Amino acid sequence: MTTDFTVRPARPADARPLAEMRWTFKQEDHEGQPPAPARPLGEAEHWIRDRLSDGQWLAWIAETGGEICGHVFLCLVERMPDPYTDNTPVGYVTNFYVTPSQRSKGAGSALLEALKQHSHSAGFDTLIVCSAVSLIGCVGGEWPGPV
Repeated sequence: MTTDFTVRPARPADARPLAEMRWTFKQEDHEGQPPAPARPLGEAEHWIRDRLSDGQWLAWIAETGGEICGHVFLCLVERMPDPYTDNTPVGYVTNFYVTPSQRSKGAGSALLEALKQHSHSAGFDTLIVCSAVSLIGCVGGEWPGPV
Protein backbone atom coordinates (compact mmCIF):
# COMPACT_ATOMS: atom_id res chain seq x y z
CA MET A 1 0.00 0.00 0.00
CA THR A 2 1.45 3.36 -0.99
CA THR A 3 0.67 6.62 0.70
CA ASP A 4 1.92 9.14 -1.83
CA PHE A 5 -1.37 11.01 -1.65
CA THR A 6 -2.90 13.63 0.60
CA VAL A 7 -6.50 13.97 1.73
CA ARG A 8 -8.12 17.36 2.24
CA PRO A 9 -11.58 18.92 2.31
CA ALA A 10 -12.88 19.77 -1.15
CA ARG A 11 -13.36 23.42 -2.06
CA PRO A 12 -15.76 25.03 -4.53
CA ALA A 13 -12.76 25.58 -6.84
CA ASP A 14 -12.49 21.76 -7.14
CA ALA A 15 -15.89 21.56 -8.83
CA ARG A 16 -14.64 21.06 -12.40
CA PRO A 17 -12.36 18.06 -11.73
CA LEU A 18 -14.96 16.61 -9.35
CA ALA A 19 -17.61 16.87 -12.08
CA GLU A 20 -15.26 15.21 -14.56
CA MET A 21 -14.63 12.40 -12.10
CA ARG A 22 -18.38 12.02 -11.50
CA TRP A 23 -18.92 11.51 -15.24
CA THR A 24 -16.05 8.97 -15.33
CA PHE A 25 -17.40 7.23 -12.24
CA LYS A 26 -20.87 6.85 -13.76
CA GLN A 27 -19.44 5.60 -17.07
CA GLU A 28 -17.89 2.69 -15.17
CA ASP A 29 -21.44 1.59 -14.31
CA HIS A 30 -21.95 0.65 -17.99
CA GLU A 31 -20.39 -2.41 -19.53
CA GLY A 32 -18.86 -1.86 -22.93
CA GLN A 33 -19.48 1.50 -24.57
CA PRO A 34 -21.40 3.86 -22.24
CA PRO A 35 -24.18 5.95 -23.78
CA ALA A 36 -23.61 9.63 -24.48
CA PRO A 37 -24.27 11.76 -21.38
CA ALA A 38 -27.79 13.20 -21.24
CA ARG A 39 -26.56 16.26 -19.34
CA PRO A 40 -23.64 18.59 -19.96
CA LEU A 41 -20.62 18.39 -17.68
CA GLY A 42 -21.05 22.08 -16.84
CA GLU A 43 -24.35 21.30 -15.11
CA ALA A 44 -22.59 18.96 -12.70
CA GLU A 45 -19.76 21.44 -12.18
CA HIS A 46 -22.25 24.21 -11.28
CA TRP A 47 -24.21 21.87 -8.98
CA ILE A 48 -21.08 20.74 -7.12
CA ARG A 49 -19.73 24.29 -6.79
CA ASP A 50 -23.05 25.54 -5.39
CA ARG A 51 -23.39 22.68 -2.89
CA LEU A 52 -19.83 22.96 -1.61
CA SER A 53 -20.26 26.74 -1.30
CA ASP A 54 -23.43 26.64 0.79
CA GLY A 55 -22.12 24.02 3.25
CA GLN A 56 -25.04 21.61 2.88
CA TRP A 57 -22.65 19.20 1.18
CA LEU A 58 -19.10 18.43 2.26
CA ALA A 59 -16.52 16.41 0.38
CA TRP A 60 -12.99 15.15 0.84
CA ILE A 61 -10.55 14.55 -1.95
CA ALA A 62 -7.40 12.48 -2.26
CA GLU A 63 -4.64 13.99 -4.38
CA THR A 64 -1.45 12.58 -5.83
CA GLY A 65 0.95 14.48 -8.03
CA GLY A 66 -1.27 17.56 -7.83
CA GLU A 67 -4.24 15.67 -9.33
CA ILE A 68 -7.43 14.54 -7.62
CA CYS A 69 -7.49 10.75 -7.54
CA GLY A 70 -10.50 10.14 -5.29
CA HIS A 71 -13.38 11.69 -3.43
CA VAL A 72 -16.24 11.05 -1.04
CA PHE A 73 -19.26 13.33 -0.46
CA LEU A 74 -21.36 13.90 2.65
CA CYS A 75 -24.77 15.58 2.56
CA LEU A 76 -26.04 17.03 5.82
CA VAL A 77 -29.69 16.08 6.27
CA GLU A 78 -31.62 18.03 8.89
CA ARG A 79 -33.69 16.18 11.44
CA MET A 80 -37.12 17.13 12.61
CA PRO A 81 -37.04 18.93 15.97
CA ASP A 82 -37.31 16.57 18.92
CA PRO A 83 -37.94 17.72 22.50
CA TYR A 84 -35.79 14.96 24.01
CA THR A 85 -32.78 14.39 21.75
CA ASP A 86 -30.19 16.39 19.88
CA ASN A 87 -31.08 17.54 16.37
CA THR A 88 -27.61 16.89 14.94
CA PRO A 89 -27.96 16.30 11.20
CA VAL A 90 -27.80 12.84 9.70
CA GLY A 91 -24.96 12.34 7.23
CA TYR A 92 -25.71 10.87 3.81
CA VAL A 93 -22.50 9.39 2.34
CA THR A 94 -22.37 9.12 -1.44
CA ASN A 95 -20.28 9.58 -4.59
CA PHE A 96 -17.30 7.66 -3.23
CA TYR A 97 -14.76 7.08 -6.00
CA VAL A 98 -11.07 6.35 -6.43
CA THR A 99 -9.46 6.30 -9.87
CA PRO A 100 -8.52 2.82 -11.08
CA SER A 101 -4.78 3.58 -10.97
CA GLN A 102 -4.99 4.49 -7.26
CA ARG A 103 -7.22 1.68 -6.03
CA SER A 104 -5.89 -0.69 -3.36
CA LYS A 105 -3.24 1.86 -2.36
CA GLY A 106 -4.98 3.30 0.69
CA ALA A 107 -6.66 6.39 -0.80
CA GLY A 108 -10.17 5.03 -0.28
CA SER A 109 -9.48 4.09 3.32
CA ALA A 110 -7.93 7.51 3.96
CA LEU A 111 -10.98 9.26 2.49
CA LEU A 112 -13.31 7.26 4.70
CA GLU A 113 -11.13 7.98 7.73
CA ALA A 114 -11.34 11.74 7.03
CA LEU A 115 -15.13 11.48 6.72
CA LYS A 116 -15.31 9.38 9.88
CA GLN A 117 -13.19 11.86 11.87
CA HIS A 118 -15.34 14.78 10.73
CA SER A 119 -18.55 12.92 11.55
CA HIS A 120 -17.30 12.06 15.01
CA SER A 121 -16.15 15.61 15.78
CA ALA A 122 -19.45 17.03 14.45
CA GLY A 123 -21.41 14.73 16.77
CA PHE A 124 -23.20 12.72 14.09
CA ASP A 125 -24.74 9.56 15.45
CA THR A 126 -26.03 8.35 12.07
CA LEU A 127 -24.45 8.02 8.64
CA ILE A 128 -26.50 6.68 5.77
CA VAL A 129 -24.25 5.02 3.21
CA CYS A 130 -25.21 4.77 -0.42
CA SER A 131 -23.41 1.52 -1.14
CA ALA A 132 -22.16 0.32 -4.49
CA VAL A 133 -19.88 -2.36 -5.85
CA SER A 134 -17.10 0.23 -6.14
CA LEU A 135 -17.22 0.73 -2.35
CA ILE A 136 -16.43 -2.93 -1.85
CA GLY A 137 -13.23 -2.61 -3.88
CA CYS A 138 -12.06 0.38 -1.87
CA VAL A 139 -12.52 -0.82 1.68
CA GLY A 140 -12.59 -4.59 1.38
CA GLY A 141 -16.35 -4.87 1.48
CA GLU A 142 -16.79 -3.67 5.04
CA TRP A 143 -17.61 -0.31 6.55
CA PRO A 144 -14.57 0.58 8.69
CA GLY A 145 -16.46 0.50 12.00
CA PRO A 146 -18.70 2.75 14.03
CA VAL A 147 -18.55 6.51 13.71
